[in-house]
Amino acid sequence: MTTRPPARRSRAAVTLAVVAVLMVAACGQRPSERRAGEVSRPIVIGVSLPLTGDFAQPGGEAKRGYDIWRDMVNAQGGVLGRQVELKIADDASSQDTVVADYTKLITQDKVDLLLGTFSSLLNYPASAVAEKNRMVFVEPAGGAPDMFSRGFKYLFFAQPATAPRQADVFVNWIKSLPEAERPRTAAYPSQDDPFALPVITSMREQLEGLGVKTVYSEVYPADTTNFQSVAGTLAGKKPDLVAQGAVFEDGVGMVRSLKQLGFSPKMLFQTSAPSNSSQYSEGVGVESTEGVFYTVSWNEKATTPLNAEFVAAYRKAHDAAPAEDAADAFAAAQVLQAAVEKVGAIDQDKIKDWLHANTVQTLLGPLSWKETGEPKGSFLLAQWQGGKVEVVGPPELATTKTVVNPKPGWK
Repeated sequence: MTTRPPARRSRAAVTLAVVAVLMVAACGQRPSERRAGEVSRPIVIGVSLPLTGDFAQPGGEAKRGYDIWRDMVNAQGGVLGRQVELKIADDASSQDTVVADYTKLITQDKVDLLLGTFSSLLNYPASAVAEKNRMVFVEPAGGAPDMFSRGFKYLFFAQPATAPRQADVFVNWIKSLPEAERPRTAAYPSQDDPFALPVITSMREQLEGLGVKTVYSEVYPADTTNFQSVAGTLAGKKPDLVAQGAVFEDGVGMVRSLKQLGFSPKMLFQTSAPSNSSQYSEGVGVESTEGVFYTVSWNEKATTPLNAEFVAAYRKAHDAAPAEDAADAFAAAQVLQAAVEKVGAIDQDKIKDWLHANTVQTLLGPLSWKETGEPKGSFLLAQWQGGKVEVVGPPELATTKTVVNPKPGWK
């Protein structure tokens, strides 16, 4: 999931960026094909990440995940017997810059492989650069539906499901409740974000089908920093459920504003923001995390391949619990590594074909894809409990049988 703050452009701007991609991206023989005989040099993987700007927080977490994967792989002898080098550019959270970065990585730096950036907003034009140059593009974050409607063959999303599917596991949990415990009214504030908004839209439609009355549904601009007005409206309507399409700072801002007004809904769901580990709990106050729901791609306690090693390495390097965005980036690198090693060469078409036909075991669990690059799985339902995160759904993957419901008042 994951992670995604202020000022960004409209979908029209995205389209213009893609047009620019198709005009400037160079064609011709790919670097991996030109250099197939150079087995002694490192394998260079090109990445552009938002290390500054609006997405710097999750972008920095993605870099941490990539770096930990590289160090672990190199300690085991590398990939195909070659050490791995990450060539990382800062796209500054800009669509124009991310296009220029990936174009340069491919055509001038002649990297062997690519890994994706953060967010649908940036991966949309970035993946068009990769597709134009017929290079596999494994992205750790970017589950907006529009990502997978373009007929791309080299694109793969390394999370369990796309944005609209994130709502399913929460809706299923509500369905499992006795009638008296279900919310009767709901409010749906959402940032104008290509990932967050589809989650909330899907949730609203599904819950309305269950008879949950919508009392508020509004989209606020991505650069919104003051949530007093929205929180005031919510406090006046007193919905049982508040489901917010939040990225990070807006999620923290909404909780702070609701606390100031003294309104605490019986249920609070937020996309992405609560997955930012200690940064979220520090932002809202650890006691105010109690009972907050979110959907997530990964869990620290999972017994999936290399998860324990990843968690230990992250804690050693950063003296903190890993964030979901770091885990997603690690998983994206696992996907690329698995395909390269199974193919036995850096051959973009063979790597692409192998991924379309196979399942990869990652620290997120097994990942497989449709022809569009859309994953076939489903998310986990997480909840903050006692200052830490527990998985509460689906039942067979839960880390606790306890679900905090209703959410306690703010402290």
